Amino acid sequence: MSKDELVLLDFGLSPFCMRVKIALAEKGLQYEGQEEDLFGGKSELLQKSNPIYEKVPVLLHNGKPILESTNIVYYIDETFASPPLLPACSYGRSRARFWADFIDKKFLQVFDAGAAIWRSKGDELELAKKEFIDILKKLEGAMGDKDYLGGDTFGFVDIVLIGLSSWFPAYEKFGGFKIEDECPKIGAWIKRCKGRESVAKTLPDPQQVCELVGMLRKMHGIE
Repeated sequence: MSKDELVLLDFGLSPFCMRVKIALAEKGLQYEGQEEDLFGGKSELLQKSNPIYEKVPVLLHNGKPILESTNIVYYIDETFASPPLLPACSYGRSRARFWADFIDKKFLQVFDAGAAIWRSKGDELELAKKEFIDILKKLEGAMGDKDYLGGDTFGFVDIVLIGLSSWFPAYEKFGGFKIEDECPKIGAWIKRCKGRESVAKTLPDPQQVCELVGMLRKMHGIE
C-alpha cells in the first residue's frame, strides 16, 4: 500500500462530501472516489467504516476511516501541510474554527430550513424563507468588507460553507426568491468561490439538485 492511499466514500450531490472533495483538490491530492447508493442500499465498506451513522462522507487514508466532513477537512489540512487551508497565526485559526462550528450548527439549521422551504407552502414557507435568509445575513455581517469568510483569501471556512450553496438554487426555485437580492454579499461570495477550479469542478449542475429536490417533493407528497 502506498504512503497516501486515499479513498472517499461519496455521494455526488451531498454538500458535505463536496467539502472534502474541494479540500482534496486545493491540496492537489489524488484519491479514489466510491459513489454510495444512499437510496438503494449502502455498501458494506460504508457500514463497516462508519458503523455508528452509516453516512457519507468517509475518507479512508491508508485504510483508516476519518469521519464527519468538517473533521475530515481538518485532518486533510493537518496531514498535508501545503498549501495551508487555515491561517498561519493561532488567532486566525481560532476564528476559523469558531466560524466552522457556527456553520456546522447554524447551517445544519440552514439545510433544515432549506428543506423546510421545499417541503412547505403558504405561511410555513414564508417562515422557512425568513429563517434561511436571517442566517445568511449573519454571515454577511461577519464577512465585513472581506472577499471571503475567512478573510482576504479562500480557505477553511469557505470550504465548509460553499458545498451547502450548491443546494441554494433549489431553495430559490421552490421558495420564489433570489439570494443575490436578499443577501448580495453572499451572492457575490458564491460567484467568487465558483471562480476557483477546485470549486467549479466539484459543485454539481444546479439542475441536478433541483431534480433531486423535485423527486423528494414527490416522495413527501408535496407534488
